Amino acid sequence: MHGGGGSRRGLAGHHGPPRGHEDTRMRVVLIRQRYRPDGGAERFVARAAQALSARGVEITLVTRDWPQGTSDMRIERCNPRYLGSIWRDLGFALCACRKLRTFKADLVQSHERMACADIFRAGDGLHRSWLAQRRRTTDLWGRIRLRLNPYHVYALAAEAKALTHPRLRAVICGSRMVRDEIAAAFPQTRGKLVVLYNGVDIRHFHPDVKADHDAVRQRHGIPFGNTVFVFVGSGFYRKGLAEAMKAIALLPASAGLLVVGQDRHEARYRRLGQTLGIGDRLWFAGRQSDPRPFYGAADAFILPALYDPSPNVVLEAMACGLPVVTSRSAGNFELLVEGETGFVRDALDTDGLAEACASLLDRARCAAMGQAARTAIEPYDLRLMGERFVAFYEDLLRAKSDHD
Repeated sequence: MHGGGGSRRGLAGHHGPPRGHEDTRMRVVLIRQRYRPDGGAERFVARAAQALSARGVEITLVTRDWPQGTSDMRIERCNPRYLGSIWRDLGFALCACRKLRTFKADLVQSHERMACADIFRAGDGLHRSWLAQRRRTTDLWGRIRLRLNPYHVYALAAEAKALTHPRLRAVICGSRMVRDEIAAAFPQTRGKLVVLYNGVDIRHFHPDVKADHDAVRQRHGIPFGNTVFVFVGSGFYRKGLAEAMKAIALLPASAGLLVVGQDRHEARYRRLGQTLGIGDRLWFAGRQSDPRPFYGAADAFILPALYDPSPNVVLEAMACGLPVVTSRSAGNFELLVEGETGFVRDALDTDGLAEACASLLDRARCAAMGQAARTAIEPYDLRLMGERFVAFYEDLLRAKSDHD
């Protein structure tokens, strides 16, 4: 680690006086607005903090709401009152930027669209890319409403400001997909874009979860002989649940879909299942803080996301020994080898998704691909991710010191 209190001062100069030479730990401030136990970005922050703390990095999290004890970091609350989604995001950004002035930190990394951080982690991808995907599924009037929606106008402006602010030193992209999207939309960021894939705890997510196979199936009334595809994610529209259901409907009656996650329109998806004729092989488990038993109950994983920049659930499923069927708009598709560890199709290609799922009805092939998926994901172990992030931070600090 780059040593010396004088060369390790805060990058923007407003984080307080330099630390004494006796304190050589790197101090990183993370910014994320809220915690949801089933939220992929939230789980990433918690795991990243755990991995970085294990490497001796002192982590402070600025947040509205985050439960104590979820990871090894100091929690700083920033929870101004708000009315509506625009003031929710803007109010938090203004509050967090003010609070940063009271900290001593080497680096500030924001997971929100705000212009007072050294590093922006584009964990939610590019908002304009998400809107482009949404326009594929709506009519002319829907596209007009998207364009005129005040929140989208705000989000696009905040995104542009965050990515072009002079303080910004680096943009962490969870996939090459996101890197390429940002480079195309904001060419001035090209030299700042870094791809750092999320990590997964390969000891926590492990093929041993198969021990829960029978108990979960019995609890949800799933026949033991069925081939079960598991879908994990809240926000069913964005995650592609409707397309997953349509694909399952094209398979034999012995194939079913286990849905883990929450959505306020769940009843609508249940009705769709009845319309598609798969109501008796569609099981909703609701939101789960621990998805491992559900990976254990399944034979394969499906996530035909309309837009998901770097879904942790793909890593988790692979670590649990499941082959993956996903979309080209789910960033972690880059980690799959077609026909060996999974299949990648367009998010709206129902026939293509069904064809991929059908090939996994061969139990021997499905099991072999699951084993290959487990092997392929092992280099993305959480501890290795921590080492990569620390090396990345050290490089940034070294570049700053050399420049000064």
